[in-house]
Amino acid sequence: MSRDNWERLVQATLKKEELRQLALCPSFSSSMSDDFNSRFSLDSNDSATSSSVSFPSLTPEINPHNLRGISYKELERITRNFQFDFHFGEGGFGTVFKGWIHEDTLTAAKPGSGVLVAIKKWNPSHEDWKKELNCLSRVQHPNLIRLIGYCSHEDNLFSIFEFAMKGSLENHLFRRGHQSLSWATRIKVAIGAARALSFLHDMEAQVTHRGFKTADILLDDEFNAKLSGCVLAKDGVPSNSIHISTRVTDTEGYVAPEYVMTGHFTSKSDVYGFGVVLLELLSGRRVLDMTKAANEQNLAEWVKLHNHDKRTLNRIMDPKLEGQYPVDGASCVATLALQCLIPNPELRPQMSEVLVTLEHL
Repeated sequence: MSRDNWERLVQATLKKEELRQLALCPSFSSSMSDDFNSRFSLDSNDSATSSSVSFPSLTPEINPHNLRGISYKELERITRNFQFDFHFGEGGFGTVFKGWIHEDTLTAAKPGSGVLVAIKKWNPSHEDWKKELNCLSRVQHPNLIRLIGYCSHEDNLFSIFEFAMKGSLENHLFRRGHQSLSWATRIKVAIGAARALSFLHDMEAQVTHRGFKTADILLDDEFNAKLSGCVLAKDGVPSNSIHISTRVTDTEGYVAPEYVMTGHFTSKSDVYGFGVVLLELLSGRRVLDMTKAANEQNLAEWVKLHNHDKRTLNRIMDPKLEGQYPVDGASCVATLALQCLIPNPELRPQMSEVLVTLEHL
């Protein structure tokens, strides 16, 4: 065996052992909900009805006929002709409105009745509109945002989703005026997001997110994570895998180095992005912050300076936690995050391994 291959084998063995030790870290939250105990898979047993979404096998082809359509006039009724009062937010794709509908008929409902939904209005001719519909009409998981319907009217393109009452993880971590998250809630969110990515990676036709970041993690009223931003990309993708594309400019700092260098993206590239999100959950800091001192601008490099010593771990922890976190648990999460950020993608853990480690904290 060559020296290079021998060193690679030794490194991989050490990584596996370190992950095993991480999974044995002392528990820090014995009161966490039992609903973390089960994994989820694509539900292929439910029979389709005329009002339900069909879930055919994953392919890159666009097939909107399997989705439930809603008329443009009905969307005008739901949003009172897209009044500002129904405006919820903006994004690189376009605008989000909210409104109430009767889900069985996809018609307008009075506020407080029916189902509250998010209405995503895409910029004209946005290429990701059909890709997102194609993806979310074919996969189903409690930690993926649920697609309810769509609308195409002239240059107006819409996707209708379940409404995430608590907004995005990004807002809770970085925006003023949003509820600060407790340690237990942060770990709950991390586990939910890990379940979503692990589910996508483990599918027969593997799906990768290709842009995982805090803005893509939406939170329901019980702070369950709902992963969004799922759009299929077929350009330059091997036939046995499907990528979920996003604009690189929206994901600076989250993008794995091998993708920057070669343009090649794998499930291990998602693992890198997940490691960044773990560090942001710990610190309450953005991955890149040019307003900080020079040695603190890159979050990952800054964490590496302190994670080796539990006595200095408090320097990287979010002050909004006010010290209310288990030191052993926080150290385990920081170490796991840095494992996800190893430059060599072959030495990073699989998302399934990351999930097991988080669930055993």
